[in-house]
Amino acid sequence: MTDNKHNFMSTIGANSPDSGDGRATLTLDADDRHLNAAGTIHGGVLATLVDATMGEAIRSAVDGESPVTSQLTLTYLHPGEPGRLIVTARVRKRGDSLVVCEADVEQDGKSLVHALATFALLKK
Repeated sequence: MTDNKHNFMSTIGANSPDSGDGRATLTLDADDRHLNAAGTIHGGVLATLVDATMGEAIRSAVDGESPVTSQLTLTYLHPGEPGRLIVTARVRKRGDSLVVCEADVEQDGKSLVHALATFALLKK
């Protein structure tokens, strides 16, 4: 089931992340529509998942501000296959107008991606 509040996420078949206290978790049951030409999970799908999950982790830790991605770096450690992906994100540091966040994507206990991002905080 997808969450219609986040139309883009529902387009790729993902629910909204669960979040609280500067942490967030998202799961996606990846299937053939998430694959690249090599038959592995497309890097853009993985980037989308970590970006959305990190944004939700930050939203759970700030009040009256909206996070926007300023910089995003992904390290692809292992190719993913169709199946359950688990994305976890956590706020690492907060400044006056920037937040640093980390995320990981795992599948069957194997680490696929490690991500580090900086988000700017915009006043609502």
